[in-house]
Amino acid sequence: MSLRIGVDLGGSKIELLALDPQGHERYRKRVPTPRGDYGATLKTITALVGECEEALGARGTVGVGIPGALSFATGRIKNANSTCLIGRPFKQDLEEALGREVQMANDANCFALSEATDGAGRGAQVVFGAILGTGVGGGVVVGGRVLVGPNSIAGEWGHNPLPLPRESDLPLPACYCGRQGCVEAFLSGPALARDAGVGIEAPQIVARAANGDARCEAALARYDERLARSLAIVINILDPDVIVLGGGLSNMDRLYANVPRLWLPYVFSDLVSTRLERHVHGDSSGVRGAAWLWNS
Repeated sequence: MSLRIGVDLGGSKIELLALDPQGHERYRKRVPTPRGDYGATLKTITALVGECEEALGARGTVGVGIPGALSFATGRIKNANSTCLIGRPFKQDLEEALGREVQMANDANCFALSEATDGAGRGAQVVFGAILGTGVGGGVVVGGRVLVGPNSIAGEWGHNPLPLPRESDLPLPACYCGRQGCVEAFLSGPALARDAGVGIEAPQIVARAANGDARCEAALARYDERLARSLAIVINILDPDVIVLGGGLSNMDRLYANVPRLWLPYVFSDLVSTRLERHVHGDSSGVRGAAWLWNS
């Protein structure tokens, strides 16, 4: 049996998934990420791959989704939330440990590839995957292939400025990247909680709004409109067939009704055919996309 093995390296967990050639799940395991320990992270992934292959009696290709990007200048990791990876030759070290070539991509790219392959964007020529969670990321798939770009930052919409800031957007919030007013600083989960000013997370904000809490409803309305502005710029530049939302905030049903209506004034077209879709594979999209990297 030929296997495609995907590994999703997150800040709190490492997940491995093995797929057969038809995309059916054959093995899955999730373990805690060794916090801040580069060597232990390498050993954990190597052990997971070995356990999987031993259990299934087959060897597979390995793709890894990482919370950062490979620098084309150095071959080392950059822009990683898991800071122990930054500046490390992670791809080379993992290939040496596993004794084979490894495909590696940003976790948002893996999400987009998963949904483009057999998820909400299946059959579409151009798919933009947007992750709305603790952070805000994005990935682009064209013709079934991940678009990486010469700087390895294609799809990084979260660190562009929020378009057309209004009085209600001021003062521009600081972003961890060192700039102010980034899309992520408005559309992440912590940003929504901060804007609502009630010390609770998105599901509770939605529930309170549904029960008539005007403060929570106002925060959600601002979120809808800011997301619409931000995605309108993506449509103007990329003109995707479909935008697929992932991450915890993507589970807010209101987004799929409100945002396509709200982005109309900001899109440079008399007709907007781009679809806004909810993810199909949930928090498994990242690890599935990593497995599909060998198709990309």
